[in-house]
Amino acid sequence: MKFKILAFILILMLNVSAQEVLDKIVAVVDDEIIMKSELDFQIQLLISQRKINPNTPNLPEKVLNTMVEEKLIYAQAKLDSISISEDEIDKRVDYQIELFKQQYGGTEKVEEIYGMSIEKIKRQIRDDIAKNAMVQRLQEKNFSSIEAGRHDVEEFFDKFKDSLGVIPEKVQISHIFRNPKASDKLKKQFYDFAASLLDSLKAGKDFAELARKYSEDPGSASHGGDLGWVKKGVFYPEFEAAAFALSEGEISPVVESPVGFHIIQLLEKRGEAIHTRHILIKVKSDEQADLNAIEFLSELRDSIIKGYGTFSDYAKKYSEDAQTKSFGGEIGTFYINQLDKNLLDIVSKLKEGEISFPKRLELGPGSYGYHIVYLEKRTFQHKADLEQDYDQLKNLATEFKRQKKYEEWMKTLRKNIYWEIRL
Repeated sequence: MKFKILAFILILMLNVSAQEVLDKIVAVVDDEIIMKSELDFQIQLLISQRKINPNTPNLPEKVLNTMVEEKLIYAQAKLDSISISEDEIDKRVDYQIELFKQQYGGTEKVEEIYGMSIEKIKRQIRDDIAKNAMVQRLQEKNFSSIEAGRHDVEEFFDKFKDSLGVIPEKVQISHIFRNPKASDKLKKQFYDFAASLLDSLKAGKDFAELARKYSEDPGSASHGGDLGWVKKGVFYPEFEAAAFALSEGEISPVVESPVGFHIIQLLEKRGEAIHTRHILIKVKSDEQADLNAIEFLSELRDSIIKGYGTFSDYAKKYSEDAQTKSFGGEIGTFYINQLDKNLLDIVSKLKEGEISFPKRLELGPGSYGYHIVYLEKRTFQHKADLEQDYDQLKNLATEFKRQKKYEEWMKTLRKNIYWEIRL
């Protein structure tokens, strides 16, 4: 069951100007209140995120009911002495701030949108994040262990099989990925350029100006290379080792990481957290590196087809995708409409058991590689079948069972905890 959790950023959006006099309480739950401004924000959030028709009948009542349920769970969490450590709350706050930065394009943009510093934003959202964490913890405690057994699945299937419709086509795929390597000669050219920028900084050039002009980190370049506050363990080890060794204001020598060459300046340090900015010069491969990667993958493909080794064995030995290589290159099982265009174009041409020729794989701006894809299994579109689709039906039956338990639990909370709607 997908529990609906209140967006804890709403406190940042509330209008605290003279218009507050027009606000009113629309619900009371235990010692918590829900203001009309909060309800209006949640309605707009729902309309925006889920493309819901704003004229949907009883939409405000439905949204308010969800908000009341969340307040009831929070009230019960307090009664059950559910606690969240300060360290966990800190991590959740930092994670949310990082999401803001990714969404809006960096620290300065976030501060501009919300009209306050990052530190103040953290203080503003901290209480809501702590409450949400308590709600989630209580839900996990009550429902995560509920799982449908064989009898539950069979009962669910018998009851809903006529309304389940067809199961879309799905495929099980694996790949072997290679990242084109630049020659040492070409790599030195990028290092020398980074070194020349370092010389310019030493000669008095402005760091932010050079970062905006030359850095190839799309997330920070437009902000003068500013990476904001980050705790230890987030950056590449090579970057971190160099950054933590700096004194405040000091600039590092050229530092190499898996993404290229960095020039790092430490702005501030507080215990295990650092505020840095950097200039990134990426190492681009040349045409020969691309040809070498394609040729290498083609040879692997030929060897597998000739029976010299299995796809899984070669993936474990040669793939450069750290997330899948230890699993024999297995990407997973997906419905065909879940695949991105790159994979869909490849898989649609393969028969079960076939391996594609090397194809380019775009990883992000300026980042790519090549891979061969193995179609291990294809299950065509079909009507739901208890045996063939048991795992999927079990997931649906489990969600259904949890939903029923949730509804029973909510009835109990509504009886035991004071609440009132004033809409």
